[in-house]
Amino acid sequence: MRTMTAAAARRTALAAQGFGVARPASPDRRTVLRVLEKTQVLQLDSVSAVVRAHYAPVFSRIGPYDRTLLDEAAWSHAARRPRRLVEYWAHEAAMLPVEDWPLMRWRMARYRNGRWGGARQVLERNPSLPKDVLEVVREFGPSTAGEVEKHLELDRPRSKDHWGWNYSDTKVVCEQLFATGELSVGKRVGFQRHYDLTERVLPQQVLARELDESEAVRELVRRSATALGIGTEPDLRDYYRLHRSQTEPAIADLVDSGELEQVRVDGWDRPAYLRAGARVPRRITGAALLCPFDPLIFFRPRTERIFDFHYRIEIYTPEHKRVHGYYVFAFLLDGELVARVDLRAERASGRLLVPGAFAEPDRDTPHVAAELARSLRELADWLELDTIEVGERGDLAALLTAVA
Repeated sequence: MRTMTAAAARRTALAAQGFGVARPASPDRRTVLRVLEKTQVLQLDSVSAVVRAHYAPVFSRIGPYDRTLLDEAAWSHAARRPRRLVEYWAHEAAMLPVEDWPLMRWRMARYRNGRWGGARQVLERNPSLPKDVLEVVREFGPSTAGEVEKHLELDRPRSKDHWGWNYSDTKVVCEQLFATGELSVGKRVGFQRHYDLTERVLPQQVLARELDESEAVRELVRRSATALGIGTEPDLRDYYRLHRSQTEPAIADLVDSGELEQVRVDGWDRPAYLRAGARVPRRITGAALLCPFDPLIFFRPRTERIFDFHYRIEIYTPEHKRVHGYYVFAFLLDGELVARVDLRAERASGRLLVPGAFAEPDRDTPHVAAELARSLRELADWLELDTIEVGERGDLAALLTAVA
């Protein structure tokens, strides 16, 4: 078993995710989809403090681009510009290539009796509701859960007895049918899902593809390895939220076939698996702001192992207990995570707010501040925000204020 340095493993991981290459002069639909060839998935999240989570990783890799290119690839279809992405539970809710949807059939089967306990309870007390919802969608086309409720004359106040998403039974059933693959997301308007029959969203050749669970999982692990470049078994497992009992046999098969190579990485406490053909560049240059749901860093143990960067999202932490802020981006500079910034896009006033800016230990803070200022200006311009306002929190704040 050969040994890699931690630095070489880090560069491999960055290259696999699409960093360290020249940005395109004029990003187009093909450029955007090439990002998906690297990341395989884009996580979806409802937080819009800066920009929705699925848009940010594309910006981090190719720079400013037209977000409607991603919208069209996922939520519209035409003969000359067919749908290329579809939503499903991959790494949490995510966009993935249309052709990857059949790889999730085993998961859809497991969700048949409810993806979570609350869904099972709704199905038990409303056994006919799934059939009713499907009939409405079949007749009226892509519909929100609220529109389905109105067609079923079930529009009624939701219980306020508990904290949380507070979904109506109809919304729970729509989500359940999405989880089982009977409904998909035909389009989004204002980030609200419009459910449609999966047979009207995906092409017949995709729907017709059947794989057994072991074959599908092996393909998912292969995709994880492609996206990660190098990773431990937990890394490969987490990318599609698999189970160890699934990934271990898949990894063994891929090692036997020569698609993965088991290696040692200096400082890592368990074996790593290198994707055959993964690029190991001599150096990585460039700067990028990474949102909390970026595929490079969304598995926090891996982020800490590779970058020595302890990263936790603090959205649900009470404000007085937050260490760095509500919605904190990591700052990647020349292959290292060197800082983090709490960001907020205040669209009404045209401001990008930076309540806090923090350097990692032992960094050249004037250089980091200057590069961070450039990246923030690029982000603000992309989001059509006129000004950048830096707050007082963090050891980079004063330096950043001077150059922003």
